Amino acid sequence: MSKPDGMFDEALLLFFDESREMLQQMESALLTLKAGQGDIETIHAMFRCAHTIKGTSGIFNMDRVVKFTHQVESVLDRVRKGKLATDPELCEVLFSSCDMIAALLDQTEQHCQDQGALAACDAAAELLTQRLSHFLGHVVTAQATPAPAEDAGHGAEAVWHISLRFHEDTFRNGFDPLSIVQYLKTLGQIVGLAVVEECLPDWDSFDPESCSLGFEIRLRTEATKLEIESAFEFIGDDCTARIIPPTRRAADYIALMAQLPDEQRLGDILVGCGALTREALDTALTQQQSDPDANNGHPSKALGEILVEQKKVTPEVLDAALDRQAKPAAMRQETGLFVRVPADKLDELINVVGELVICGASASLQAEGLQHSGLIATTQLLSRLVEEVRDGALALRMVRIGETFVRYRRVVHDLSMELGKSVKLEIEGGDTELDKSVVEKIGDPLMHLVRNSLDHGIEMPATRLAMGKPAEGTITLTAKHDSGNIVIQIGDDGRGLDPEMLLAKAREKGLVGAGQVLTESEKLDLIFAPGFSTAEKVTNLSGRGVGMDVVRRNIEALRGSVSLNSVVGRGTQIDIRLPLTLAIIDGFLVKVGRGFYVIPLYSVIECIDTDATELRLNEKFAGYLNLRDQVLPLLDLRAVFAEQGPCMSKRRIVVVQGAAGASAGLLVDRLEGEYQTVIKPLGKLFQNLRGISGSTVLGSGEVALILDVAALTKLATQNVTRESGLGHQREAKLTS
Repeated sequence: MSKPDGMFDEALLLFFDESREMLQQMESALLTLKAGQGDIETIHAMFRCAHTIKGTSGIFNMDRVVKFTHQVESVLDRVRKGKLATDPELCEVLFSSCDMIAALLDQTEQHCQDQGALAACDAAAELLTQRLSHFLGHVVTAQATPAPAEDAGHGAEAVWHISLRFHEDTFRNGFDPLSIVQYLKTLGQIVGLAVVEECLPDWDSFDPESCSLGFEIRLRTEATKLEIESAFEFIGDDCTARIIPPTRRAADYIALMAQLPDEQRLGDILVGCGALTREALDTALTQQQSDPDANNGHPSKALGEILVEQKKVTPEVLDAALDRQAKPAAMRQETGLFVRVPADKLDELINVVGELVICGASASLQAEGLQHSGLIATTQLLSRLVEEVRDGALALRMVRIGETFVRYRRVVHDLSMELGKSVKLEIEGGDTELDKSVVEKIGDPLMHLVRNSLDHGIEMPATRLAMGKPAEGTITLTAKHDSGNIVIQIGDDGRGLDPEMLLAKAREKGLVGAGQVLTESEKLDLIFAPGFSTAEKVTNLSGRGVGMDVVRRNIEALRGSVSLNSVVGRGTQIDIRLPLTLAIIDGFLVKVGRGFYVIPLYSVIECIDTDATELRLNEKFAGYLNLRDQVLPLLDLRAVFAEQGPCMSKRRIVVVQGAAGASAGLLVDRLEGEYQTVIKPLGKLFQNLRGISGSTVLGSGEVALILDVAALTKLATQNVTRESGLGHQREAKLTS
């Protein structure tokens, strides 16, 4: 296949994206069938995916993909007809077949010229074809399940009528109308074909780059209507196809009327749905025009009445056509509600909106400086509109995280087979939405954690049974929203982590001193130390001491945090907390010394004005405050960020903020109020700076730092000192 260009290239990109989605659907269906939870519709869905990939690959002349996928389709056809059972052996072959189709598509998309790689892929495809042929040559007794009525064929001798009209830009978009005709031949026998000449222009206005072709085709086939429709799936925007079933039932005609274009005349509706031939319509129109009153514009008989009298259509079909003609277009079912937009265009839109937010803040600041009431009101309205534009732009980048979770079903299936374990994956909260940029970057860390749960967490079936557990282990992926963040939990019911074993390993590697005392949470936290591994031996999955430290580093690079909780013998749960978006957030602007800082608004609980004598601060930067008989850990941001100069006020402002179930107070000098914050990443020099997650540009042009709430809360709770009176209470509070 030659390298495409222009609009044809865009159609190919769409095909590759949708083919991968269909392969993922096939894998999900296979996993459902293997678990014994599938039904006939699951099998039909798999067949339709394979059939669509094969058919569209044929349109794009991808012969290697067509040849192999045809074998997969043939096997699935036997399954859906009840001639072949979906046993574990067949499921594994079909899993491998999905991988092979993906590999063939990848080589085609990348225009692979490596003859060795092509030959190796073709050889593997040939071996799989032989395994598939085994299932085509042996019938396994299975309970036959009839196909749904709307998907059923009409017998070997059924003849369908297909009316095709290609649009003017068909050639310009890279499509060849004859390729559709050639593909239809693979579905059956074309017993009649007529070229429609009514759309051909005059010779003087003829344009060789414009398509004016139309065909009327009669196809004898066993294929269903859905299979015939798939031939036009990727050329649907460049042609109008009307498929008229071989039966002559009123219900068929009425159903087809709904597929016709809007604003059609009665005769065109009846011809378009196949209830009436063009010749019969012309005869009825001639009779109507011969009426003496027709010259006055008021013939004595309507066209529908004439057709019913001539027994060309039934009254119920006529009534349906009249309803179709009268029904307002706005009331008809909407189609094409989704528009595919390249991701880079969305990123560009977010960047422009971010600059608009900064510009709007600058305009508001200048308006307040001028004390012009009309200008202030206008800038306030502008700020509200900018906020709506911001929210709308961010919503465009939100995707369901369940689409990422579903990929791990196949991972769990393959690895559990490789390790000889029985494991199921449960997904909760798949509808939770997250910024696409975060989803893309969280995929690899999640993959590593799922693999770790399989390799380290879940025990062998015999071991689990001896422990009183079910032989099948469970890994759970959960997503939920929490205080402006998304929390992803990866849990398993495996052996759990032994804190004492982790400590012994860490001391053996020199990561912890011999006399150093650690809390239980700190012992579990050792799993994230660089070079640390609990594997007894090196395998292709684990044991090389590379992984969990990278997981934490990648998550923290997304301004997120990761924590671990484990109980020996009962399992492990890892919580990942991530921001919903990496672009724009609602912030709370504060001033400390000469610097400005932004606290994410979702984490702000309350603000307290307190006397400096009520604060218990040590000589460094931490301390605590007795807040309503509860200990609140404090951080003095002046000391944390080394702001110079004394505080001018005797009273201090405490911003109480919380993250991950813990809270802490931040001492600031002044509150500036809510602020739409455009997040700008820090340079590489500051990537590992604790307590700072990014920066933003204020309307004045000054730079403000965005505080990392989770890191500051952890810093406050770890450094609070013991003071008299509240020491025991504080200790109990912080360790609860």
